[in-house]
Amino acid sequence: MSAEERVWVGSGKLKLEAILHKPTGDVRGWALVCHPHPLYGGNMYNNVVVALAYRLTKEGLSILRFNFRGVGNSQGAYEGEDACVEDVLACIRFLRELGGEELYLVGYSFGAYVGLRALLKAEAKAAVAISPPLLLYSFDFLKDVETPLLIVCGGKDAFSPNCPLLEAFLSPGSKLVVVDEADHFWWGLEQKLVDEVWEFLKNFVE
Repeated sequence: MSAEERVWVGSGKLKLEAILHKPTGDVRGWALVCHPHPLYGGNMYNNVVVALAYRLTKEGLSILRFNFRGVGNSQGAYEGEDACVEDVLACIRFLRELGGEELYLVGYSFGAYVGLRALLKAEAKAAVAISPPLLLYSFDFLKDVETPLLIVCGGKDAFSPNCPLLEAFLSPGSKLVVVDEADHFWWGLEQKLVDEVWEFLKNFVE
């Protein structure tokens, strides 16, 4: 069994609620998992976020999942995408201070958007973007992200119907996977999703 610890992450003047998952054996790396949109029910207890946290901890990574500002017991209120990028950067600094040199970033939906934007200012060994909401945001900035990246899309995702087009922006070592039977929410397909994520990340984990 892995251990879970409730922690608080400072983001500017705010404190963000988070859970740190620790593997039973040696820590093989550290990963940050970012949840869906705060205004549409997204939080760190989302089905995809929880499935990722437990699977990656099982593989030896120490995982931080957190609530963006204004969500759950995190302080503040939703202030837009830029503020959420700052929350992601604060969590990355938190993991670095814990010794997270081998750092990975995983974002789902809105979490994929702000997480990848954070990579314009911070480094990660590899990253994963699940169901990037292309109908809501532009991902043209990906051309400036040099981090090896896995993008996983659902073939029935109404929020990201043109997901394969992102392949044109990907850096060397990156990959795009379409799971034909999945929609945006991945209900019942969590295991298939986390298998795809680990199949990619294990290439970077020593």
